[in-house]
Amino acid sequence: MRILVTGGAGFIGSALIRHLIEESGHEVLNFDKLTYAGTLSTVATVAQSDRYRFVQGDVCDAEAVRAAIASFRPDVITHLAAESHVDRSIDGPGAFIQTNVVGTFTMLSEARSYWLTLDESARQAFRFHHISTDEVYGSLGETGLFTEETPYDPRSPYSASKAGSDHLVSAWGHTYGLPVLITNCSNNYGPYHFPEKLVPLMIVKALAGETLPVYGKGDQVRDWLYVEDHVRALQAVFERGVPGRTYNVGGNNEMQNLEVVQAVSAHLDRLRPRADGQSYSTQIGYVADRPGHDMRYAIDASRIRAELGWSARETFASGIAKTVEWYLANENWWRPIVAERQADARRGLAV
Repeated sequence: MRILVTGGAGFIGSALIRHLIEESGHEVLNFDKLTYAGTLSTVATVAQSDRYRFVQGDVCDAEAVRAAIASFRPDVITHLAAESHVDRSIDGPGAFIQTNVVGTFTMLSEARSYWLTLDESARQAFRFHHISTDEVYGSLGETGLFTEETPYDPRSPYSASKAGSDHLVSAWGHTYGLPVLITNCSNNYGPYHFPEKLVPLMIVKALAGETLPVYGKGDQVRDWLYVEDHVRALQAVFERGVPGRTYNVGGNNEMQNLEVVQAVSAHLDRLRPRADGQSYSTQIGYVADRPGHDMRYAIDASRIRAELGWSARETFASGIAKTVEWYLANENWWRPIVAERQADARRGLAV
């Protein structure tokens, strides 16, 4: 099949592209604006494949989207392009509304126009797959899991913008009959993660000898999903998922943020010990919490397991070990990004 991936130079999008080129026979078009968080170095290992091509473009630019779709003629559009950092959404929500809501509307409009030109069999086979987040469901108490039927209750500008985009996708399916799929995933981590996010940020700060900034008490709980497990789920959904269905994707790896930082520290202690012999965990420091910080997310992924046969292969222990090892082996990838894009700066204090 021909797969158009929006946001393919970002963290999850690039992982999907590498997976599809290396593990399938699909052709891939990477459509990406190359914002601060996008870099083509994330797909350099597959860029020479004759099944890969790249077009620089903005999902909010209807003309650019239309031209890319017309040229590539995709069987599947996987829509990953999004502003995704909660802290940045607190400081500048406008960009999140524009990219996540207006951009998704533009993609849906152009996808539908293209879909209507297809013959009946191609129209039946076409899929618009929207990739979203578990944050749209709000915050859990100490027990319970998010299911596909959990009511939406977004708490941050980021999650509100993603909730809006989810609703648009669902509406285009119900109103226009566009064959849509939605996936809501838990916290991803792994190689090529932009260094402003928790796991890579802790590695960057630790190696620099700086404080490892833990928000509040560090007792917020997230369900951690290794990115390569996630992209296998995405492929399963757009290949075999039922149009109109939502599939939650989680790793069944609930960890407090503080436990995540401690795990990163322990792997760094083993792989690159500090010169003074002390643990990197001594660098942990507690900082002002994020405004409106959700307490707990956890995913019930039983639907995708039962219907599509997907399950996560990596535990948090195995995935975090691979991740720390990758960052230590690829400093030439992230150090310039940190230096040039201020990826390690604190944001989201709403002051």
